Amino acid sequence: MEKINLSTHLYLRRLKKEDWKDVHTYASQETVSQYQAWGPNSEVETLAYVEDVLKSEKVIPQTRYIQALVDEETGRVIGAGEIIIKSFVQQSGEIGYVLHPDYWGKGIGTLLGNALVERGFSELNLHKISATCDPQNISSQKVLRKIGMTLEGRIRHALKMKNGWRDSLLFGLLKDEWRKRSVE
Repeated sequence: MEKINLSTHLYLRRLKKEDWKDVHTYASQETVSQYQAWGPNSEVETLAYVEDVLKSEKVIPQTRYIQALVDEETGRVIGAGEIIIKSFVQQSGEIGYVLHPDYWGKGIGTLLGNALVERGFSELNLHKISATCDPQNISSQKVLRKIGMTLEGRIRHALKMKNGWRDSLLFGLLKDEWRKRSVE
């Protein structure tokens, strides 16, 4: 997958090593990582993340697919989307996304989420796609609902944070639900 257009000026492509500086502009911000177990990243941590992504592309069978979200007007990476294959047998995967705060509240997270779901079902032949988010992350909950996901429950103490354990809300979408939604 070389390039996927999301809008007139946004597209997805493979992450490159030289993208680490753009990734760092958002990964180093407290507001971006406030609901995550990582960050805010140092430059060394961001570079290590990008190198880890590049290594994961070479693993056979590949279980991690990460795409850089690029603003064509500036040429900068403004976020990323990820699909992780949880089980080939059960055809299940999980999506995640991150976006530079300058681009929040503009529907871009929804575009990115829809692109991840489309790829998961169409290209990777998944049966179910899940996502988790912090119960306090209302914006992410809205994105997950807009892309057709259903709240399935709450996972207690799912993620160890700097200040203790965090619960996660679990969302899911089945391929048949996605197909039905796509034709409506």
